[in-house]
Amino acid sequence: MAVVLITGFEPFGGESVNPSGQVAQALDGHVIGGARVAGRVLPCAFDDAIGALDAALDELQPSLVLALGQAAGRCEVSFERVAVNLVDARIPDNRGDQPVDEPVLPGAPAALFTSLPVKAMARALREHGIPAGLSLSAGSFVCNALFFALMHRLATRRGVRGGFVHLPLLPEQAARQPGAACLPLQLMVEGVRVATETALAVHADLAVPGGTLA
Repeated sequence: MAVVLITGFEPFGGESVNPSGQVAQALDGHVIGGARVAGRVLPCAFDDAIGALDAALDELQPSLVLALGQAAGRCEVSFERVAVNLVDARIPDNRGDQPVDEPVLPGAPAALFTSLPVKAMARALREHGIPAGLSLSAGSFVCNALFFALMHRLATRRGVRGGFVHLPLLPEQAARQPGAACLPLQLMVEGVRVATETALAVHADLAVPGGTLA
C-alpha cells in the first residue's frame, strides 16, 4: 500500500497546542484514497525539523507528502505555492536559534514551487464547506524552511509529490488573541483528509485563475 506522509509541528511561541501537529496525529494510520497515512509531529526548530523530515522520508518512502503548519492570522486552510530559500526568524525556534537573513540550504535555488494540485485541492475543500485558498508566502520561519527543504529533497525522488499547507489557529488559541480567526480541529482534520484525497486523485492542476493583488 502506498504511503502518504503528513507532518505537523509541536507547539511553539509560547503556545501549548499546535493544530498542525494535532491534525497529523489524528490522521495517522488512516487509509485515504487507497494510501496509508503516516502522521509525524516534527520539532519546531530549523535543523531538527529538516533532520526529522529526512528520517521520515527514508523510513517511509512516501509517494505523497503534505507538510502542515500553524499560521496565526489566517482565516482559512492555505495551500502554499512557493517556498523561498531564506530564513529570517522573528522569534527564536524551540531550540533558541534565531537566524537572520540566512539561506535554508546554501547553494540551492532561490525558490521552489509545490508539486501539489493546489487549485484543485482548495476547490475541493470549498465544495465541502471548508474555507480554503492559495498563498504565495509561507513566511520565513520554520514552516517555510521545512517547505523549501521538502521540495529540494523531492526533486531527486522520482514520482513523489509534496507541498505545504498552513492551518488557522484552534478556537482555544484564538480565545487568547482578540479578533483572531480560527477553525475547529474537526474541520481542519476533514479539510486535510479531503486535500489528501484530492492530491492522490488529481495530477494536473486546474487551469483557473488563482492570482491575488498581495
